[in-house]
Amino acid sequence: MRLRALLDTDALGLRLLGGEDELDRTVRGVMTTDLKDPSRYLAGDELVLTGLAWRHDAADSEPFVRILTAAGVAALAAGEAELGDIPDDLVLACARHRLPLFAVHESVAFATITEHVVRKVSGERAGDLAAVVERHRRMMTSGPAGGGPDVVLDLLGSDLDLRAWVLSPTGRPIAGPKAAGAALPADACAKLAAEHLAAARTGRRGPHRATVGTTTYSLFPIRSSGRSTGASRDVRETVLSDWLLAVEADAADWPEERLDLLQGVTQLVAVERDRRDAARTVRRRLAQEVLELVQTGAAPAEIAARLRVAAPVLLPGLGAAPHWQVVVARVEWDGGEIEGGPVAQSLLEEILVDPLATGPEHSDRIAVAHTGDEAIALVPLPAMASEHDGSDSGLVADTLLEAVRDPLSAGLNDDGRVTIGVSAAVHSAEGLRGALEEARHARRVAAARPGRVCAAGHQELASHVLLLPFVPDDVRRAFTARLLDPLRDYDRRHRAELIPTLEAFLDCDGSWTRCATRLHLHVNTLRYRVGRIEQLTSRDLSRLEDKLDFFLALRMS
Repeated sequence: MRLRALLDTDALGLRLLGGEDELDRTVRGVMTTDLKDPSRYLAGDELVLTGLAWRHDAADSEPFVRILTAAGVAALAAGEAELGDIPDDLVLACARHRLPLFAVHESVAFATITEHVVRKVSGERAGDLAAVVERHRRMMTSGPAGGGPDVVLDLLGSDLDLRAWVLSPTGRPIAGPKAAGAALPADACAKLAAEHLAAARTGRRGPHRATVGTTTYSLFPIRSSGRSTGASRDVRETVLSDWLLAVEADAADWPEERLDLLQGVTQLVAVERDRRDAARTVRRRLAQEVLELVQTGAAPAEIAARLRVAAPVLLPGLGAAPHWQVVVARVEWDGGEIEGGPVAQSLLEEILVDPLATGPEHSDRIAVAHTGDEAIALVPLPAMASEHDGSDSGLVADTLLEAVRDPLSAGLNDDGRVTIGVSAAVHSAEGLRGALEEARHARRVAAARPGRVCAAGHQELASHVLLLPFVPDDVRRAFTARLLDPLRDYDRRHRAELIPTLEAFLDCDGSWTRCATRLHLHVNTLRYRVGRIEQLTSRDLSRLEDKLDFFLALRMS
């Protein structure tokens, strides 16, 4: 539609303040904003509505109008509700840039203008909802009063009868319908996240189709609006941190208008994502400062002072000083051209959240820094049971990965790996340096294991497994080949099952009776097999050192 048609519609209450020669410009959309720089939300040819909350003095008008002009907007409409008459400096700036300017009477709601424009432009049912979505764009971009992504999802349900959920890349619910029974089961969330990550790694554009049970979903990627999404950007830089919108419907046959609407919804949710990332800046800086002190050998008193600053930010309202755990993670991609540190940082901020927690703000109590390919998290723990009864109630490495292993494996595909190490809890600044080294050692133990997603905790560092990751590969191969290759060759030729017999014998601490029972063998048969093992390897399984050699060879193989 033309600007002239808007001016001729009395119900809109528009008054032209400048740009009479430009009234034949075409309007293809509408956007409401009070941001100083709304350029990332503009595609061109919009009517921009503003309440002027961005203007603090006369100097603000020129850069605002310059940004709108550069984005190719059709016109600007300023509301009179806040300031009364439109400021002269804004009128002059629009005249200099040949940008048509309207005044909107205080009795006319921006929603009325938005709905009129969208209805005229689209003429479709989706256009009616888009008008409402635009109103909420203004609310969400101007502050938290907009209600967050839940408001937009409620609109999808009420106006288009679409149930939709915002999920993290590990499948944790961020937002969803409020109705009773509308929550997605945890296993469905994990499967949808895995399907989304697998599809993203193929480079296909969303939405992606996924089926859980008998229900079909369409998965729309939600990318942070503050980051580049150009074709040159490697998907591996963001695939483990981008949210997704899961809609309970098959979008394959949707008209373009409805697909465009859902893409608009993902942009609105991205605003919430940007706000969350901005809120994390302080916690990331605190973590970086503390870790720099720890790694440079600063005095414990100086580290303790920084922790006292961090504790109220990470645990507001906590009466006692917390205990701390350190978690170290690395994300490594084949080829090494992708820096893994920022990816690992975002990933730790996600997986250290309670998997049962919902909403975007539950990671506010985690501080994560990154250096190179490594991310390091300081996790504060309230006064723990261990203070009273000696138990360890902190984070457990394996538990961290239980709910997220499948989605992460899909995102890593065949060329990425995540390894995580978890320290014991420490009670003071003096213990942080040891906790950091402990977490790094545990991560190296995890890295020595097979699999795309591996973790190890401090409990494992008192075992022989602490030593195995640091044995050179050629030594490991020579050692295991010398002991086990004769048994493997014999098993292939005779199907004798000597390797399983050896494993069971060692696991039963050399007990003939228990081992025979476990293998469902007569004791004489077991003695024959053990004798054959000893004959083939020139070892004696009654000797402790030979038992230990076999045990280590099996663990390293």
